[in-house]
Amino acid sequence: MDRLFASFANHVARIAGSPTTFLLCVAVVVVWAATGPMFGFSETWQLIINTGTTIVTFLMVFLIQNTQNRDGLALQTKLDELIRSSDAQDEFMGIEKLTDKELVVLHQKCEAAARQSQATLERALAERRRRGHAGVPEGEREEVADGRNRGMGEP
Repeated sequence: MDRLFASFANHVARIAGSPTTFLLCVAVVVVWAATGPMFGFSETWQLIINTGTTIVTFLMVFLIQNTQNRDGLALQTKLDELIRSSDAQDEFMGIEKLTDKELVVLHQKCEAAARQSQATLERALAERRRRGHAGVPEGEREEVADGRNRGMGEP
């Protein structure tokens, strides 16, 4: 039953997101609007589009949610496998199950590590500039006392 529903939900989600389906829906609305004068813009005429769109929306919410849940789970599983098989920290596996507060703490930890890495990279680049190493962009080399760029040779 699960496999049948998953297949059905994927199929419907694929069709619902197609340009053909969008154009069909636009055509239905145009036809409905064009028949308004014929029906005197009656309450029944309005009820037809309201009821139809409500039913379709109600059903599509569940189908699309099912598809997104499955896609999210598949993506998390792939990411967990990449984390598990790499040198990344295993504490990141399964973080989608953490509370919001736990996620904020982990995010702050990642931001701190990123700031530390950025500072280390900037110190290394500054040292390379100071030494005049190749590979440092020309505009980022420090000027020396005699007016020449380090590593450039000529003034």
